[in-house]
Amino acid sequence: MRSQSGFVAKLFLCVGLLFNLFSVASDWHLIGPEGGNVRSLACDPGDPSRVLLGTSAGQMFISQDGGNSWALFAHIGAGDDYVLDHIVFDPTNPATVYVSAWGLFNDNEGGVFRSDDGGRTWRELMGVHGKSVRALAMAPSDHNTLAIGALDGVFRSSDGGATWARITPENHMAIENHSSLKNFVSVAIDPQNPDVIYAGTRHLPWKTTDGGANWHNLKEGILDDSDVFSIIVDPKVPSRVYASACSGIYKSDNGAELFHRVQGLPHSAIRTRVLRQDPQRTSIVYAGTTGGLWKTADGGTKWTLVTSPDVIVNDVMIDPRDPNRVLVATDLRGVLASNDGFAHYTSSNQGFSHRVVRAVVLARKDPSRLYVGVANDKEQGGMFLSDDAGKNWRQSSRGLAGRDILSLQQAENGTLFAGTNHGIFQLASVSGSWQPMKMIWGSVPEGQPAPSEPGPSKSAAAGKRKTAAPAPKAPAEPVIALATAPRVRSLQMGEKAWFAATDEGLFLSVDQGQKWYGQTVEGNREFSVVNCYENGVVTLAGVKGAYLSRDDGKTWTPVTLPKYVSGVHNLTLTPGPTLWLGTQQGALRSTDGGQTWQYMLGGLPKDDVLGVEYDAAGQRLLATALHSHAVFESKDGGKSWQSTPDAGVSIRAALNYKGHLLAASFYNGLLLGASD
Repeated sequence: MRSQSGFVAKLFLCVGLLFNLFSVASDWHLIGPEGGNVRSLACDPGDPSRVLLGTSAGQMFISQDGGNSWALFAHIGAGDDYVLDHIVFDPTNPATVYVSAWGLFNDNEGGVFRSDDGGRTWRELMGVHGKSVRALAMAPSDHNTLAIGALDGVFRSSDGGATWARITPENHMAIENHSSLKNFVSVAIDPQNPDVIYAGTRHLPWKTTDGGANWHNLKEGILDDSDVFSIIVDPKVPSRVYASACSGIYKSDNGAELFHRVQGLPHSAIRTRVLRQDPQRTSIVYAGTTGGLWKTADGGTKWTLVTSPDVIVNDVMIDPRDPNRVLVATDLRGVLASNDGFAHYTSSNQGFSHRVVRAVVLARKDPSRLYVGVANDKEQGGMFLSDDAGKNWRQSSRGLAGRDILSLQQAENGTLFAGTNHGIFQLASVSGSWQPMKMIWGSVPEGQPAPSEPGPSKSAAAGKRKTAAPAPKAPAEPVIALATAPRVRSLQMGEKAWFAATDEGLFLSVDQGQKWYGQTVEGNREFSVVNCYENGVVTLAGVKGAYLSRDDGKTWTPVTLPKYVSGVHNLTLTPGPTLWLGTQQGALRSTDGGQTWQYMLGGLPKDDVLGVEYDAAGQRLLATALHSHAVFESKDGGKSWQSTPDAGVSIRAALNYKGHLLAASFYNGLLLGASD
């Protein structure tokens, strides 16, 4: 398979009123790899087996069996960058659900959203539109009273979110100590008095006893400059308050006037993101930290680590019917579940995938085997493989040391090559360890075959190239070895040379990937994608333009772009021969070798077409676009296009797999479409 565009998605938010349900169309289903990041969990108080899960891409998943299995359920906003950290059900009417959001890339984006049909459809509560909402709480004594903590203050609603009022000073300054009342990241409401509100900032916590008319800085006993991530108030003893911070866990028995730091947690676990109290046995408290999940059974005197210490916890959900049933939202590992209060636990990610897929390879000799490269998951990521078309996955990332895989290819002898965020690696056997390849700045030295001479060949995509190649002569010693390996966004195995598009130049190998030599192309060195074709044709694209070679990369010709094109995602070749440009301004086609270009629509999106590829098995063109939840197909050379059903997630690339469309998503692993 040809490597796809490595551009990171540009994400936008919708400012409209309505945010609709989606569910993955029956034509598509997620096939993993399972796991990834989970931001929040909440169960329906009317039916605790019904659990909602929030992600960092505006998505909600649902479980109907208490967290044993999951399905994609809804989406908040039009883009893919809303972080859903808090989900709150109305206990008096569980069909009413609230969720808070903040923009991953913009502090002026976010808000609060309400559903009145159990999460099937959502509407934004416009009174706090554009607020970066980091905390959301409902008053236990009044389900219509809500409070949010945002970066620019605390806001309260007394009518279920219909209207909102700022209850912290608009200029962020409090009279007391002239400290800033801003950057709020946690909020809690007294279980008996809705006018008593606690709010934590990136500096210290605050308290109001009169609905926000006056605020009191809670600094006694807490280390200065403590990010207060979570605050909980004991429902049976409201004077007992717990606060978690980057400096540890704190407890107060006098309404937070004086805190005492909890002892017994190691330094690696003091950054506590969330606290959750057992609703029935209030002496039991769970602390989700960056160093695992901790538990106390005596109100905080003694704490025990109940998970692996490398688990990063974002949220904890306790089943109100059975407090021994606990679900934990984590970074990288998805959902952890326990039926005995975390004496034992297991992963519970069936149907849930929040993986950034950057590369997919179909195994050469085994039609059921898939190789997938993922990014952003550190030691829990790297490469995954499935031997049953995605029903089950196993990881094969030893030796990558947490690197992202940005591109992936398989040589004809079965060896895998990965382009990572830090160099090129080789894997001879999936049970073995990845090994780094040498990357050298400079041209191929004398003594090695030049790109125009016979050499190792490819092709994974077309399956038509033949291996050739006499053994190369011993190369000269490298003149300049790279001190830091570059980001390798795209790998291709051509007939006479292999290519790697990186942020530090185009690298080339003529010895089956053992050594790679890098150079600029026409003075440019930042490239995102390279593609190889028959008869020595190679295409190259980067932030500053696109290039074409007809001699296996020996010489390059810049592609003249129309003036209205401001950015190129990909340059590909399809039968005809026809060149296709995927650009920020849409898709362009050339039938004269790139001398002239025609802007193409016919059913394609007008902006950010990521690339056009030829599917030989299906005798069609396939295209994907940055903001689209579908794949576009053309059987008339690109004159007209038909969209597949909405997949519910943003799709990076697609290919034909046993008569099905196999799509790589930006945030949700792989999707398998219905057969043609």
